[in-house]
Amino acid sequence: MTRLSRIAKALLGATAITHVGFFAAAYGALTLAGAPFPIAGSALVTLVGYAGMVALVRSGLDDRKSPAWRVRFLRIPYFVHWCACVFTLVPDLLYLVLRPLGGLAVGDVRVPPSGFLVVYVVGLVVCTYGVLVRRRVFQEIHIEVRVKDLPPAFEGFTIAHLSDLHIGALTPEEWGHRWVRAANAFGADIAVVTGDLVTSGTAFHEDIARVVSALRARDGVYVTMGNHDYFGEGEPLVSLLKAGGSRVLRNEGLVLTRGDARLYLAAIDDTWTRRADLDLALAERPAGVPCVLLAHDPEMFPKAAARGVDVTLSGHTHGGQIAVPFLARRFSLATLAHTFNVGVYREGDATLYVHPGLGTTGPPIRLGAAPAVVRLTLRAAA
Repeated sequence: MTRLSRIAKALLGATAITHVGFFAAAYGALTLAGAPFPIAGSALVTLVGYAGMVALVRSGLDDRKSPAWRVRFLRIPYFVHWCACVFTLVPDLLYLVLRPLGGLAVGDVRVPPSGFLVVYVVGLVVCTYGVLVRRRVFQEIHIEVRVKDLPPAFEGFTIAHLSDLHIGALTPEEWGHRWVRAANAFGADIAVVTGDLVTSGTAFHEDIARVVSALRARDGVYVTMGNHDYFGEGEPLVSLLKAGGSRVLRNEGLVLTRGDARLYLAAIDDTWTRRADLDLALAERPAGVPCVLLAHDPEMFPKAAARGVDVTLSGHTHGGQIAVPFLARRFSLATLAHTFNVGVYREGDATLYVHPGLGTTGPPIRLGAAPAVVRLTLRAAA
């Protein structure tokens, strides 16, 4: 079974399960409205909701160019509905169990369908915010990173960090240019993009290249590849990025200089497709020179720290995309699968920063995990 077929079956299965609650909500709405044949009507709108995912799957999971009206008036509203159905799953189960228990005292154990309708409406409100607002509005984060034996000439060296752009049909090029304008305003020494510029496929390579080529930094723009960049053919994207003036680092590094002072910047290729080679990336590192490593997957941090890498910059997790507000570091979807979720981690003298990402994958929603453009400033360790 291919990766795409596994994803397709998972999406269809999840859609079928979560639309059971939607059927109950639709029945509640039609009953309250006094509509005839509420069961048949509820079944019809539920089938329409399920058919929406079938249509998306049949159109292919590779991200493709679509007319703006179709994205704005069909795909985005459908994903608001789909996310609301997912949102209702746990509350519906709780309502189904707790409502009869609460009614035992008065001898009424019925489960009114209006309760499912209330849950779905709440889900629509929350998911409308997550799809239309939260994923659009990004933060600017400023972080100081302490580096052992940092040369005085590199004191205050700044890095504009972007990650997980996922430019595509649901994350348009226009958003990327807004992120770039914010990063350029930092006036950073270098700008880096730590992978997953693509959602899937190759249709948006030129859009991505235009966004990244607009980045400006005194000592250049550096890009490393992520797993989604190979969900399709990655080499054309690399060529476009290079043509736009960016340096794509793939298991390699280079020395940045300030007079006689040196800083080694390295990057590894994607771990998911087994292209990463940390040894090769660090092969040209001069002895005793501090090192900054770009690694899309933060799970490489322990190995990098063991090799004496001072700062590792990663992405990949999106901070979970859905997290408990203000507690995203510990309670998010990413914590179920990743050791390093979001933010700063330390191991001895080594530091990892996991970027929360800017775009989205899967459902185009963020809740409790804001996108961000990040400026890191290197400071000598005390």
